[in-house]
Amino acid sequence: MPKLGKNDTIKVAVAEVDGEMIPWLLLKDVSIYDHRTFADKDARNNYYQLRYNVLKVAPYAMFAGNRYRQLERDLALTGDKAKQKALVNACDKQIKDLFNAKIKDMSITQGEILIKLVNRETGNTSYALVKELKGSINAFMFQSLARLFGHDLKETYDPQEEYEIENILDKAGYKYHRD
Repeated sequence: MPKLGKNDTIKVAVAEVDGEMIPWLLLKDVSIYDHRTFADKDARNNYYQLRYNVLKVAPYAMFAGNRYRQLERDLALTGDKAKQKALVNACDKQIKDLFNAKIKDMSITQGEILIKLVNRETGNTSYALVKELKGSINAFMFQSLARLFGHDLKETYDPQEEYEIENILDKAGYKYHRD
């Protein structure tokens, strides 16, 4: 047996099994997914179209959620109504400058998914967010405009009901960022 020094050993947790000490290491969780099978070609195409749409709009929802949480923190630190309004307007301008052209090019289905994912990310419906930040009249106008194009800003996200979307996001590595 070679003589071991202080740097030649690694301390690990052990468990005693039948009088024998067995070392163990804590590893990260591993997700195991089964190979997905589809009933027919249309079901497969529908799933891949949903997957494409979800992965296309997910970054926008994540950015919106992060920006909303930052805005909430900033508003909590400011008691002055004028500064709060300026913060809201600056946030609105930033989001519009970054994403206005891209969001306008989205399909109706992608818009519906974005509304659901914003609810998933923030915990509030899109209608409630607009009402809180821009007021009731603006919320009513946006809801009316959304209805005109087949959307509902009051739509909520239920992980059990939207299990396909949740599964796609889970496989892609998106996690909840809410409190």
